[in-house]
Amino acid sequence: QVQLVETGGGLVQAGGSLRLSCAAAGRTFSSYALGWFRQAPGKEREFVAAILWNDLTYYAGSVKGRFTISRDTAKNTVYLQMNSLRPEDTAVYYCAALPGSGVVTTAAAYEYWGQGTQVTVSS
Repeated sequence: QVQLVETGGGLVQAGGSLRLSCAAAGRTFSSYALGWFRQAPGKEREFVAAILWNDLTYYAGSVKGRFTISRDTAKNTVYLQMNSLRPEDTAVYYCAALPGSGVVTTAAAYEYWGQGTQVTVSS
């Protein structure tokens, strides 16, 4: 059974940093694209960042320059380093895995999802 488990969420003041981790179990994701999405209350789930099997990265405009996605293939883990956090970054953050290639910015393309971790940024 495939599982993605996110950790690292929490409460932080504006301007602070958090590092999210997503550990995958049940299969090797070295050939998958791994992504982070977020969903704030009353809003649709939105793309945050993705990293391909070849370490090519993509970011949403709202987080570019502040967030960094990385992966450790040996640990089957993807990370999201979030710096200069803003209150508008408050959301539940989800990691997801997409087999092979696809539109990495589209949630529907992803096959596996984690349960989410809450990030709250206070002003």
